[in-house]
This record gives sequence, C-alpha cells and structure tokens, in this order.
Amino acid sequence: MSLIRKLFPFPALLAAFALSSASLAASRPNVVLIITDDQGYGDISAHGSPVLQTPNMDRLHSESVRFTNFHVDPTCAPTRGALMSGKYSHHARVWHTIAGGNHLRETELTMADAFKASGYRTAMFGKWHLGSNYPYRPMDRGFDEWLGQGDGGTGTTDDYFTNDRVNDHYLHNGEWVYREGWALDVFFGGAIDYIENHRGEEPFFLYVATYVPHGPHAIPDPSWIDKYKDEIPSSAAWFYASIEHVDQNIGKLRDALEASGQAENTILIFMTDNGGTAGVEIFNAGMRGSKGSPYDGGHRVPFFFHWPAGGIQLGTDVADITAHIDVLPTLIDICELTPPGAIDFDGRSFKPQIFKPKTILPKRVLFVEKQRTLKTKKWEMATAMENRWRLVNHNELYDILSDPGQARNVVQQHPEVAARLREAFDAYWEKVTPGDREFPKPVIGNSRDPETYLHSSEWREGTQWNHAQTASGRKGIASWHVEIETTDTYRLEVRRWPREADAPIRGVPDFKKTIDAWDSKGGKSRLIYGDKMTALPVRSIKLEAGNFSDTKPVSALDQRILFDVSLQAGETEVKATLLDEKGDEISGAYYVYIKRLF
Repeated sequence: MSLIRKLFPFPALLAAFALSSASLAASRPNVVLIITDDQGYGDISAHGSPVLQTPNMDRLHSESVRFTNFHVDPTCAPTRGALMSGKYSHHARVWHTIAGGNHLRETELTMADAFKASGYRTAMFGKWHLGSNYPYRPMDRGFDEWLGQGDGGTGTTDDYFTNDRVNDHYLHNGEWVYREGWALDVFFGGAIDYIENHRGEEPFFLYVATYVPHGPHAIPDPSWIDKYKDEIPSSAAWFYASIEHVDQNIGKLRDALEASGQAENTILIFMTDNGGTAGVEIFNAGMRGSKGSPYDGGHRVPFFFHWPAGGIQLGTDVADITAHIDVLPTLIDICELTPPGAIDFDGRSFKPQIFKPKTILPKRVLFVEKQRTLKTKKWEMATAMENRWRLVNHNELYDILSDPGQARNVVQQHPEVAARLREAFDAYWEKVTPGDREFPKPVIGNSRDPETYLHSSEWREGTQWNHAQTASGRKGIASWHVEIETTDTYRLEVRRWPREADAPIRGVPDFKKTIDAWDSKGGKSRLIYGDKMTALPVRSIKLEAGNFSDTKPVSALDQRILFDVSLQAGETEVKATLLDEKGDEISGAYYVYIKRLF
C-alpha cells in the first residue's frame, strides 16, 4: 500500500463516521444533484431560447433560487473535479479531459465521501470522468452505488467496445451489465428506481450526470429532430432533441420524488458542466464564447437550487458571483455534514444567499482556466473574475455590468483593476500548480479491483481517447504509470482490440448489435465516433514493465499476448508496443489488462 493510502485511509474513516452519524442524518434533507454535459446557459427556454422548449426545467427555474452569475470550468472533467472536491480543478490536479489529466487525486475528499461519512446513502448514475481504475472510480470515492459507461462518455477507450448509447453495456459497481434503452433513460431510470426503493430510510445523496447533449448526438429515434430540422442547423436539431429528453426525464424524476413523499425535504440542484456548443449560434444569452472559452460563454452556466421544506424564496435570483467550488461547502453547511477529515476548500458556503438571495458575501476573486497542455502554462486560456470585472488571458479587461458581451477591452482605462486581478491570479497560481502534472497511478493488485484495465486515453503522448481512434490505427506511445501494491508475479495481457471486440491482433472486429443509435450524420453507427476499422501488420509485441523487457511473436489468430512478470511493490512504468515484421514500431498497444497471479 502506498504512503498516501496509509495517510488517508478514507474507507475506514468513512465507516466510522457513518455509524456515529446515522441517527443525526435521519432528519436531514435528501440531495439530488443533476448535471448535464455541454448544455449552455442559453439552452433553456426560461433563459430566452427562441426555439428550444424545456417546460420541466422552466418549472424548476420558477420554483428555485437561481444563481445567475454562477461559473464552472470551460470543459468537462475539470468542472467535475472542482464540484466533487470544493477545490479549483487545477488545485485538485484535474487539468484535462484525457491523458491522465482527468483524475481527481486519491488524496482529495469528495462530495460523496462527505455525505457517506454523515450517515447518507450515496449513489451515482452517469458520467464520472475522474478516473476509471482503482482508486479513482466512483465506488472508491464514496458512492455506495454507481451505474455508468465510459469514464469520459460512451465510446471512450475504457467503455464497452460496442456501446453507442442504445441497448448497451454498463458498469454497475465495477461489473459489466446489459441494459436496454437509451443511455439517458437508463441513468434517470436508475435514479428513479433508487428514489422509490429508499423511502423512509437514511437520507440519500443522488448524483445524476448525463452524457448528453454532448455529441455525438446518438439517439434511438431520428423522428425526434423533425420539429427542429426545418428551423435550425442539423447539429443543433440533434442537440436540442437530447435536451428536450433530459427535460422530460427531470419531470419524471420530480414525479417520483412526489410519489415517494420525499419531494418536500429534497434539495434538487440543476446545473451544467460548461458553456454551450451546438446551440450557441442560435442563442447564447448575450454572452461571448462557448465551451472551452475563457469568456463568459465558456463557463457561466445555469444553477437552480430547489428545496420546498427549506423555506427558501422561490423564483428569486442571486446575482453575486459564485462557482462550482462553492457547492460542496454549501451542502456541508446546509446538511450539517461531518466530513472525515479537514478540507482546504477553495470555495465557500453560499448558504446565506439561499435564504436571502440579495445577500452580498465578502468580495473575492474567482478563477477558471482551460489547462490542456502537458506543461503548465500561466494564463493559458484563463480568467480572473469579480462581480463587475473579467480579466481574460492576462491583458483583456471587461466590465461585465456595462458590457456583458465582452466586446470592449478596457484594460487601458482601468490599469489598477487589471493589476489587482493579476496579483490575485499570482497568489492563486502559487497555490494550485505544485505537483499539478504528476501522473495518476492506478493501483495494481488491490482486492477492490482484481484486474486493472489500461487503455489509450491515459497516454500522455499521442493520446487516443475513443475506440474509433484506436480502431483506425492512430499512433501513440503506450505508457502508463502504475503502483504495484504487493511484490509478486503479475499477468499482463496485451491487445490490439479490447476483449469484447473478439478480434485477432492483425484483423478487425466483426460484430453486430441488436439496435444501434441514430446519429447526427443521419445513419446508424456501430462505433459512436466513427466506423473506420484498420488492420495493422503486427508481427510482435514488446512489453516493458519495471526492469522487465521482452518481445513475443504474434500469429495470425492471436487475440492477445500474455506476459507473466515479477514486479516489485511501488511505482513502475508499463509500456507496450506493436511492432511490424522489421521490428519497427507501429504504435503503442491500445489495451492492456493486468492482474496478480496468486
């Protein structure tokens, strides 16, 4: 066991706290947190969308405290890391969506940890995007139950090879299970079943994170776009159709809360993970930028807080600047949680604003970044923010009160404001950058995860993040940093294709599904990101692990090559390479399975 795991034995702490807190937690509210993927601030009819109709989101909007100046990171995984930890994503070492930069480090306490330690049941349905192997999975981070697909989405390289969001395989507490239907309905259906099955027991924290409306826009019925296709571009039609069905499922979930008698004392939060994409050209609520942008359109998102039993002022707005890093401190405050250990939050509780929305909390500067580089770059796609001001990319200053569209750079007129925000950013930078690009290290040989699945989305060089990319034979360096828990012999199974593809290393898969999803290209697809299958002329595979190095031949029918390797406890690097008949490198091997031989 690593030194880190010895210093932070969260599972044992959580169990102790859960036992002592169970009776106190019984009277606390349930919490349901819904987060959608790539839905922008303008992609709700209550926010002014001229085309999209979202009656259930609109109803929730009218019955909530709305935070109208709420910010997240400009991309998926960083937002989720900050939301779960109450820390800036960069501080929690979540700086990308791939290449190992999407792993919330194991030393960080999570929102689920805090609820579980305080006597809550915890469950998650949907997109995690913070690590796919032990100790980074939802079930390792405080969730009692988890149903999901690929860590970053359907079709990513850790996902089941044939998944396309319709009639797919899902990981349920770490084991693959088959579920019929569209992924969105499967996740909300799981959440609704959970609500119905947990009446009158301990309170629950339920995290529902959709993969939609993030593209590719794979849906089970192409007729869903008929109402939109003559009014707006095709990509937006598929995008809006997905949002429309999120809206319907929110209505069903609220109905389930009502039917179970739990609606009154349930905190229901709705938010999104970054700025908009396909809908931005149609309506962007007057903002500049979209997903990935340091301008407000990249990171200002909806945030609705609904709690009937809380006596909050429904249909009111909080204009004070807030962010994803504030959500966990707020829920700890409101739900009287006792986390198993101290947390150095970057966020703060906005509980006073829940009850008195016009409250202005002490002035502060907030920061968001798009750090997607292998080496840290200061002011790379970054913004320092206050209620009135946005300092973007170090030298662009915008007065949001008079210029919400961020069209006029006033840095020359207000040099003192820019200097103050730069000074605040300097302090932030000193806090968040130490150790930020350290490799995450899946633990090999732990009983909680007997077999570790290494895949190409975690490569640092030539990262292949979805199965379609690996299927096309794109080149990269297959290198993973892992931690061996116990000195022993381990079996490493190296593959060109994952097991379920059932294909030889030199060949291509031949598979069929019962029903495939319809995508925005107008047809059915097997691999959600593309169907190009390329056979590679592999004649041998080289494996390097610790002090071990060996090369083995590959025959025409081989689906896998096995290496039994003695590995020492501690950190090591695993590298697997596909070679041609001359011994030259074709690419890194895309998939490796590792287990301890007992």
